[in-house]
Amino acid sequence: MRPFRLLQRIARPRESGWIAGLFPRVPRAGASHRQTGYALYVPGGLWRRAPLLVMLHGCSQDARAFADGTRMNELAERRRFIVLYPEQSRLANPLGCWNWFYRDLDKKNGEAARIVALVRSVCRDYPIDRSRIYVVGMSAGGAMAAILAMTHGALFAACAIVSGVMYRAADSAIGAVHTMHEGSRRSPARIADEVAAAPSRALGFVPALVIHGAADPVVHPRNADQIIAQFSRFAELLSAPPRALEAAAERTLSAGARSLRRRDYERDGQVMLREILVEGLAHAWSGGDPRHRFNDPAPPDASRLVWEFVSRFRRPAGARWPVTRFWHRWR
Repeated sequence: MRPFRLLQRIARPRESGWIAGLFPRVPRAGASHRQTGYALYVPGGLWRRAPLLVMLHGCSQDARAFADGTRMNELAERRRFIVLYPEQSRLANPLGCWNWFYRDLDKKNGEAARIVALVRSVCRDYPIDRSRIYVVGMSAGGAMAAILAMTHGALFAACAIVSGVMYRAADSAIGAVHTMHEGSRRSPARIADEVAAAPSRALGFVPALVIHGAADPVVHPRNADQIIAQFSRFAELLSAPPRALEAAAERTLSAGARSLRRRDYERDGQVMLREILVEGLAHAWSGGDPRHRFNDPAPPDASRLVWEFVSRFRRPAGARWPVTRFWHRWR
């Protein structure tokens, strides 16, 4: 195609829309349960590379409910980013939960690996700025976001975990129940040590925002502290030379009728981890649409907090990134 025609196709604004599909499009015979449903939201008039926000829903939710409840698509229109909503199969879990407590989640056919494959596929098909891919999850989706950050850190520039649990918090359904009610019996630091001791090109520290309700009766707030401890240790181990993050003093902030406690963990003056505990918030997305389950309309606006945190980070572009199919197809 002639250069000027190529520029015309690239510069043509894309219409906004909700795009639903299955990945992979054509599964192997008898393996339809290994397909991952998804929805993609593309802002209107998008004509250049944009950040990608991967949103992982919780139990009893699907892509549409999570999008509507968090109002993330509205924010995407204003801030100009694309949103990907992977959707758990009810064949894999009747409640629609990501099976974060299963072993081998990151193996070839594991849920985490399939989400990563979906993300890479979307990056080939759409104008994604690959230095700005972020992963966000709530509850079981938050647990999955922690898994992706700890095992595929080279892909994600930052993450946010809402009402979630740390990586490898449990490896059975019974262990998962205990973790949700009381926190994991496992050592966050020891797990970080084990992951860092097995070097892989996929590993990399991912800055994280952790939000949890102080009144959460489903996932105990102790889990938020364990996530921070695990990520903090991982950040230390993956720095050269190993260097611990510096914990700032906890701050109490006002958010309408509620207050929140915030603590930052820094390196060279940059916040790498942030923990926010919202007083009076149960197991819900703060500032969400109450017409949808697991959303609390009271402030703070979790969607805004998430975007303001993650959007500050970029993953350095390297030679490993291939040319995207979106650009390549018009040559």
